[in-house]
Amino acid sequence: METATAPAVPSSAPADDGRTRDRVSALLLEHGPQTASELAGLLGISPAAVRRHLDGLAAAGRVAERATPSASGVHRGRGRPARRFALTDAGRSAFPHAYDDLALTALRFVAAQGGADAVRAVAEQQLAGLEQRCSTAVDGARVTAGVDRAQALAEALTAEGYAATASAISGGGQLCQHHCPVAHVAAEFPQLCEAETAVIGRLVGTHVQRLATIAHGDGICTTHIPGPRPGGVRRPDVVGTTTRAGNKATPARPVPAERAAPGQHRASRTPATRTIPSIDRERTPA
Repeated sequence: METATAPAVPSSAPADDGRTRDRVSALLLEHGPQTASELAGLLGISPAAVRRHLDGLAAAGRVAERATPSASGVHRGRGRPARRFALTDAGRSAFPHAYDDLALTALRFVAAQGGADAVRAVAEQQLAGLEQRCSTAVDGARVTAGVDRAQALAEALTAEGYAATASAISGGGQLCQHHCPVAHVAAEFPQLCEAETAVIGRLVGTHVQRLATIAHGDGICTTHIPGPRPGGVRRPDVVGTTTRAGNKATPARPVPAERAAPGQHRASRTPATRTIPSIDRERTPA
């Protein structure tokens, strides 16, 4: 006789663990550094269970052990003091914050007092440190071509939290930033994106073009990096301008003599002409 087996019920342990660890984090935020025993008393579970959750939070970088004295300031008993745990910066960042609101309020005040140029100056100042750090990384990669420098720049930006990648395409390359730390602020103040684009251009050593931004609603910040023209050859449809190969300017060819501007002397090519006096006569009606 066959017996029917009941379908397996999905375990809710991972969800329960997540909720308990959120409660542990909230208690550490509210009460400061705590021991496993102190947290167990607040949660109503065993100290061993609390230690398991603390180990999981520590592995995720959300809590860390702190050498903090007890509330009374007096160590009682033998052996080493009890281990106390506190939230890290990463653990605190999981809670709601108003950094974007603060930045928007500050930039609105700057714009009201000094206009768009003042906002642009703030953006350039805010990116100055990033440019210096990325410049050191790109120069250390010992590459000169714009596309190769973009790859080195992508690695430097990823270290700064931008989750950037670079790829070669026909006619140059693309730098993609999959995360923008100031997207909500830049949505109202595009000067932040403009200043960042200028920084990218200086770091890769050529003019670049922004194709998409997260602040504008696109999924990725995409920047096109044009490849150098072979040998810096001037385009045939451009006359009297300069072309760029990499980051060096090459003067264009001079204007040929046949196409010189009016008023220039070309005596050697101008044939002699005779001056014939004109006689004005009155016409008598027939």
